[in-house]
Amino acid sequence: MERFASVERKTNETEISLKFGVDGEGNSSIKTGVPFMTHMLDLFTKHGNFDLTVDAKGDTEVDDHHTTEDIGICLGQTLLEALGDKRGIKRYGNAFVPMDEALAQVVIDLSNRPHLEFRAEFPSQKVGTFDTELVHEFLWKFALEARMNLHIVVHYGHNTHHMIEAIFKAMGRALDEATTIDPRVKGIPSTKGML
Repeated sequence: MERFASVERKTNETEISLKFGVDGEGNSSIKTGVPFMTHMLDLFTKHGNFDLTVDAKGDTEVDDHHTTEDIGICLGQTLLEALGDKRGIKRYGNAFVPMDEALAQVVIDLSNRPHLEFRAEFPSQKVGTFDTELVHEFLWKFALEARMNLHIVVHYGHNTHHMIEAIFKAMGRALDEATTIDPRVKGIPSTKGML
């Protein structure tokens, strides 16, 4: 069974077409109109061995908020759909990733109980033209729509770009682990019998 989903989302602020494959090869074709997010999504895809196509147009003349937020919504929706009933998955994933002086940890539970715990303080409010507060906005919408428990801790770092890059790489790796099919897991990985 191919674990793949796509979504089209059109509002007065954004127009997004997104396709996500869980069992991919790290291939991406990403056009967001927000260069820093394009870079981060490319890293996430490569390190998670996913396949991701994003074509997003938004009111970036206002700022990057709506586009970034809505991509998070779309990515979460496609992940949730692609995983179906989550039969046979590991469910949990954990990854540490260093990026030069920065170290990030991401822990995921594909629990159907959305939560974001975000422990990161960035030294700079911007990376280039990108507002760093939008990292939290993206991650919260991604976790909410994917209905996952997402914990992110940046243990240390001085360079804001490095810290955010470590987060996205670690998130890809942790999600890859959590979505992996484990042949030892029979049925749904929960004592409740459902996720």
